Amino acid sequence: MTTMNARLSVMMFLQFFIWGGWFVTLGTFLSSTLGASGGQIGMAFSTQSWGAIIAPFVIGLIADRYFNAERILAVLHLLGAVLLYQLYAAADFNVFYPYVLAYMVIYMPTLALVNSVAFRQMRDPALEFSRIRVWGTIGWIVAGVVISFVFAWDSREAISAGGLRNTFLMAGIASLVLGLYSFTLPATAPLKAQASAGGVKQLLGLDALGLLKDRSYLVFFIASILICIPLAFYYQNANPFLAETGMTNPTAKMAIGQVSEVLFMLLLPLFIQRFGIKLALLVGMLAWALRYVLFAYGNNGDLAFMLFTGIALHGICYDFFFVSGQIYTDAKAPERFRSSAQGLITLATYGVGMLIGFWVAGQVTDHYAVDGGHEWRSIWLFPAGFALLVFVCFLFTFNGRQAVVAASKA
Repeated sequence: MTTMNARLSVMMFLQFFIWGGWFVTLGTFLSSTLGASGGQIGMAFSTQSWGAIIAPFVIGLIADRYFNAERILAVLHLLGAVLLYQLYAAADFNVFYPYVLAYMVIYMPTLALVNSVAFRQMRDPALEFSRIRVWGTIGWIVAGVVISFVFAWDSREAISAGGLRNTFLMAGIASLVLGLYSFTLPATAPLKAQASAGGVKQLLGLDALGLLKDRSYLVFFIASILICIPLAFYYQNANPFLAETGMTNPTAKMAIGQVSEVLFMLLLPLFIQRFGIKLALLVGMLAWALRYVLFAYGNNGDLAFMLFTGIALHGICYDFFFVSGQIYTDAKAPERFRSSAQGLITLATYGVGMLIGFWVAGQVTDHYAVDGGHEWRSIWLFPAGFALLVFVCFLFTFNGRQAVVAASKA
């Protein structure tokens, strides 16, 4: 590894250590420490979606035009450190929510900024980027290990004592470190000519709306939004569910999903080459349904293997649908607005789809709340059935032949 790639890897590690350091346990913290309802927890998680919707404006209209990417990255993470401290100090949900909304609005743009800094320093991005990006996943995994095995903040005793509050302090310190570190990163000047060429329409992916005239892509686009509804259930409820079942070190064990993500990312190109995009997308959707069935009927006793299998399915759930979808989108879009097409599908999934999903997850979770916990089987069977319905509709409406042709061009 070159010195430059090592520096970029440290950047990626810290970037995702920060996010994984508090986001995984957010639902458990809100319900146990702040006494938040399912609807309120859904509101907190949906701030990720609002951040995803606003991010194109921050990056495209400000950062890409007027300031170096590494300087914007530094400032945003320094502001993030202050906001994370406010989250650490928040006494109730009403105080907590405005700060978490503000934080996600400034954090989500940094995901694009770290990519910009990395890509501009690479000679061969296709070869080098995955080796650097994987350190982000490692950072997420390490954050979970630290929470569970170093400090044990997610043990039953610590949760009852409010120990998960410390995750925000840990993430805030990491954000401060990354903010200062970002000032040392190579200068990444704005590409003014490129940024001004397409305007707001290009930034939001609106010039790629013509893709929706293609029936197969329209089916895929709608399915992408709908599948984000069951996806939101995992992000919002998995950690509280595992904690309520009595699983020890649930945060670290959820990192099995990130390990799985890395492994299946390597297998995905081979799968697509042999079986095509349509089957990859179907496998991803079916994996969501299977995961929630495993959660519904597993337990922390003799059926604990079902819970671990459900966690390990994360690589198939995420890679086979979302990454395959990015590949399919790149193949279908003309070269002149491939970037816009990726922006459109990201806005639709992490923006609109997840926003709906977190609201639905909050309502369902509240509906099945009982004294001292939740009726988790009923909660998990809802996204399982929903994912299966999307799977069946996609199976019979998506044009497989066109998908295979698109995949061959990717």
